[in-house]
Amino acid sequence: MQKDLTQGPITANLFRFAVPLMIGNLLQQFYNIADTWIVGQFLGADALAAVGSSYTLMVFLTSILLGLCMGSGAVFSICYGRRDEEKLKSSIFLSFVFIGAVTLLLTLLVFAGLMVIIRLLQVPALIVPLMRDYLWVIFWGIPATFFYNYFANLLRAIGNSVMPLVFLGGAAALNIILDLVFVLEFGMGVKGAAAATVLSQYLSGLGMMGYTLLCVPMLRIQRRHMAWKRDVLKEIAGLSFLTCVQQSIMNLGILMVQGLVNSFGAGIMAAFAAAVKIDSFAYMPVQDFGNAFSTFVAQNYGAGRQDRIREGIRSAVISVFFFCVFISGAVCLFAKPLMGIFIPAPETRIIEEGVRYLRIEGACYIGIGLLFLLYGFYRAVHRPGMSVALTVISLGTRVVLAYVLSAVPWIGVTGIWVSVPVGWLLADAAGIGWYLLKYKEKNR
Repeated sequence: MQKDLTQGPITANLFRFAVPLMIGNLLQQFYNIADTWIVGQFLGADALAAVGSSYTLMVFLTSILLGLCMGSGAVFSICYGRRDEEKLKSSIFLSFVFIGAVTLLLTLLVFAGLMVIIRLLQVPALIVPLMRDYLWVIFWGIPATFFYNYFANLLRAIGNSVMPLVFLGGAAALNIILDLVFVLEFGMGVKGAAAATVLSQYLSGLGMMGYTLLCVPMLRIQRRHMAWKRDVLKEIAGLSFLTCVQQSIMNLGILMVQGLVNSFGAGIMAAFAAAVKIDSFAYMPVQDFGNAFSTFVAQNYGAGRQDRIREGIRSAVISVFFFCVFISGAVCLFAKPLMGIFIPAPETRIIEEGVRYLRIEGACYIGIGLLFLLYGFYRAVHRPGMSVALTVISLGTRVVLAYVLSAVPWIGVTGIWVSVPVGWLLADAAGIGWYLLKYKEKNR
């Protein structure tokens, strides 16, 4: 099922590789949405606020592991493009040990600092017990997140985007079934929603590891590959660390905004929790396309095919533009019925605030679409520092503007919503400018 992206028609191969990624993450968002829907409809607004705030926190924590795995995946793709199998296998061993150690440390730290984290998020006192119960269970899924993302990025690096979709689909189905059983049948409340997520995560994570080790011979390492190679580890650590920093900064900014949202009370928290799920679901396909584009660029970068990289950029930009125009129109038009999926009709204030958020963000999806392409491009050509810089511009603008504008009485929480697209557009301008002035001229 692996695909060599250095050969053949560019646009067709990009889409064949990207579509399973898109479907996979839509499934992931679908079962996140299933959590939100079940909690919102059957456990109430307070439980929804607790789970929504926890979701933002977990996105931040797992972004650390995701960034490390994505950085390693770029190294794997470059090795695959160069046909350097020995370095590929050494990279697999060293990166697995390195990221596994980070996973263990992260898990221990979050359990030890659970109440400190909740206080930092400015969670209202009424929500604290629910959030504590939810997080205590959900933190057990952090190692499963490592297993899935590590082996998913490894398989995608050699052009196999189908098997990660298969295991994710199984996990999504299991999560929804267990949600219904634990929450509705057993009455386990938010703990049940968390347990359903954790069990489904282990299904996908351990399943991916088993498939890779048993069914992909070219990725099996031997004893000679289990050795300390400083140059290989340095390359992995450098690219992985900066990608991790980029992902973490992005989600730390979101987490800081979550804390600001929480200060407006449980109603705004619930509106934000539901709207963010819809928002993520809407632009997730273009994020996955950016990741597919990154693998395409990395393989061709390893193979020295600058001509294919330039053609791929043109194809990707056109594709993202048309997708974003379509999805922006759909979200703005159907914002109210979409909010009604999660929030009961009598909660009119919560629905109205969520609709306001969706129409502001939804009108500007082209900004985030281009930004995902820029992130993927700079990661693939060994310029992860540029991805970090763009993230700092985007999230720095968002956080500063959110705190400044929301403090103005007649703007209030709307200032938080407006700050997001402004950050996207400024980062786009910086990323495109650097490409035109520096990279393009150097690599003609």
